[in-house]
Amino acid sequence: MAAGPAPYPGDVTTTTSGSAAAPDSDDVRRLALALPQTAEKQAWGMPTFRVAGKMFVTVPDDESSFAVRCPMHERGELIAAEPEKFWVPPHEAGSNWVRVRLAALEDLDELRDILLDSWQQAAPAELVAAYLTTR
Repeated sequence: MAAGPAPYPGDVTTTTSGSAAAPDSDDVRRLALALPQTAEKQAWGMPTFRVAGKMFVTVPDDESSFAVRCPMHERGELIAAEPEKFWVPPHEAGSNWVRVRLAALEDLDELRDILLDSWQQAAPAELVAAYLTTR
């Protein structure tokens, strides 16, 4: 499978065997911070990433998953389609967030797409439009 141009610097993560490694929390941080006007801020004892002051991703302490914005109507569909990848802890059942298991992601492209989708939900419309025209 041929890869297209990488929109973020330093996108390649490989294992010692040369195959693509599963994304990890360092990849979440790197790709989130590569999005325009994103800042990292500690909250609730974990790293959170924000655009225009609005949170769009969190990385809980165990770093095996991350949480992103997700409209409630899409969340149920995601969980039903891929329960090994997407889930919601009971205390977040009423929120517009979904957790994503890092080990279940196919590759960095999938991680990037998930982060970008969440960023677009939090970022001002003008910033989203400007970014998407430069990609």
